[in-house]
Amino acid sequence: MVGDGTVLDVESVDPDPFVQFGRWYDEAAAVVTQPEAMALATAGADGRPSVRMVLLKGWGPDGFTFFTNYGSRKGRDLRANPQAALLFHWEALGRQVRVDGPVHPVGADESDAYFASRPFGSQIGAIASRQGEVIESRAALHERAARLSAELAGSPVSRPGWWGGYRLVPLAFELWQQGTDRLHDRVRYLPGATGWERDRLQP
Repeated sequence: MVGDGTVLDVESVDPDPFVQFGRWYDEAAAVVTQPEAMALATAGADGRPSVRMVLLKGWGPDGFTFFTNYGSRKGRDLRANPQAALLFHWEALGRQVRVDGPVHPVGADESDAYFASRPFGSQIGAIASRQGEVIESRAALHERAARLSAELAGSPVSRPGWWGGYRLVPLAFELWQQGTDRLHDRVRYLPGATGWERDRLQP
């Protein structure tokens, strides 16, 4: 927990950042309501940054996966500049994980499978909302969702073409552990000639 004296060091972390992330994620899941919540930072063609919270829906050696509306600001940013950064902040443990790298759309089959696994209400919400576009009122959005719910009730709901997944492929990881007197521990992983290389960063 925060302030428990835990020390993060280059020698104590797993050589594989994905294994280390998994350990920290499992520990966070024991004390955090939504360990999968992560900040996603993007930038458009004009270089203006934008950040928002999204949910991690899968991860492994191939990267970190999330889903969204392709027409949203993050979708437009990623079309223009397919690079992004993620931040996990697990305050109860005094830990952060930063990941950055290129982002690619996942295949249609993977997006279809995930969309099919969502509750009916979430499927309707994804279809009803043109994410980030202006709408005249909350009532108008609810009316649209209600109409779609009535039309599609009892039938399989197909994924709309404007909605699907992205996968960030890490080029760098950073683990951050809170320390006393702001002397935090930071361990960075970067690709090397024979695998991931680790070093310590000053706080």
